[in-house]
Amino acid sequence: MTQILEIRDLKALARRRVPKLFFDYADSGAWTERTYRANEEDFAGIKLRQRVLVDMSDRSLETTMIGQKVSMPVALAPTGLTGMQHADGEMLAAQAAEAFGVPFTLSTMSICSIEDVASVTTKPFWFQLYVMREREFVLDLIDRAKAAKCSALVLTLDLQILGQRHKDLRNGLSAPPRLTPKHLWMMATRPGWCMKMLGTNRRTFRNIVGHAKSVADLSSLQAWTNEQFDPQLSWKDVEWIKERWSGPLILKGILDPEDAKMAAKTGADAIIVSNHGGRQLDGAHSSISMLPRDQIEVHLDGGIRSGQDVLKAIALGAKGTYIGRPFLYGLGALGKEGVTLALDIIRKEMDTTMALCGKRRITEVGRDIIAE
Repeated sequence: MTQILEIRDLKALARRRVPKLFFDYADSGAWTERTYRANEEDFAGIKLRQRVLVDMSDRSLETTMIGQKVSMPVALAPTGLTGMQHADGEMLAAQAAEAFGVPFTLSTMSICSIEDVASVTTKPFWFQLYVMREREFVLDLIDRAKAAKCSALVLTLDLQILGQRHKDLRNGLSAPPRLTPKHLWMMATRPGWCMKMLGTNRRTFRNIVGHAKSVADLSSLQAWTNEQFDPQLSWKDVEWIKERWSGPLILKGILDPEDAKMAAKTGADAIIVSNHGGRQLDGAHSSISMLPRDQIEVHLDGGIRSGQDVLKAIALGAKGTYIGRPFLYGLGALGKEGVTLALDIIRKEMDTTMALCGKRRITEVGRDIIAE
């Protein structure tokens, strides 16, 4: 590949460089993957209005998300196992996001820990929280995020039970990964990935191992993760989490209008309209088709593969967007440089499209750029 011009190019390169079980983990959806596909396809169905003979100079994509200044309305989404796409993946992605001026969101299920990421960044990042049955562990996670000076907490609401992802089952993916002959072959065919992984000691869930009471090593990790996601999580839990955190709170995983109304009542600072990248309820609506209006600051996650997609989401009412797979493709393809390249591709596409729609400021973009 001589030129990388779009996110699809990074995806193709990552597929060749990341072991199949980890690439498929990032690139999979639940069951038939209908919702995963709909997230992308529904963006394609939204048409833009081309405008001419307007001043297109001095453009700016700068705006804010939950009151925090961003160079463009894009954040890196919380993604599990990021450090298995590339050695020290969360740390590299956080550094790329910081240099670009956009938020990085660290997942509870990350390979690198909160403290690892804090050690290589100079500005606050965001932390995504899963609520586990072991409440002491959850409280400790919140306190660790506060100690690391994270500037927002993203509470995920749509993973009380795990949706079935056929690719992961067929690949035999587990936490931690088993080293069967099949898995060793998948890794051996990616020697560059292997060499980088041998150069780091970050190869487990470092937010969990040594922090959760019953997880002292890798051997006890799988049993703990299988039983810890709390199916009884309710709206009442948001209150004590908000009180413990005492900072900006974002609720992730809202897709239904009734849930959006309930979220607004909690006093959260924003919601993320999301179907978990199509990885939970297969057959649900795409994220872009379910943007609510005028209740709370709204962000969107799911299906964004270009700067045009970001612009469409902003035009339809989102204040910010999140990219998961695009930055993971960049990370798997080229490490930190690839994450920067993914962000730059999206920035350039958004900037050019905004100009051709007759706008100079992202803060001026609204439904008037959408062709009805």
